[in-house]
Amino acid sequence: METFFGRLKNEMYYGCEKEYPSFTSFSKAIKNYIHYYNNERIQIKTKWMPPVKYRIASISRSAEQ
Repeated sequence: METFFGRLKNEMYYGCEKEYPSFTSFSKAIKNYIHYYNNERIQIKTKWMPPVKYRIASISRSAEQ
C-alpha cells in the first residue's frame, strides 16, 4: 500500500497540484491512475507485465500444476 501511494503521488500529483480545478476532477484523475496502474503500467517485480496480467498468468500456471 505504501509503495502504491508513494508512486501515485510521485507520478500524478506532485508538481500537478494546480491542474485540478475541483475535487471531482482530482477524483477522476485518481480513478484513471488506479486503472492505469493495475492494467497498463509494467513493473519489474511482475516480470514486465501489468499487475492484473501477472495475476492472471500466475493463476494459470498454478492451475496447470
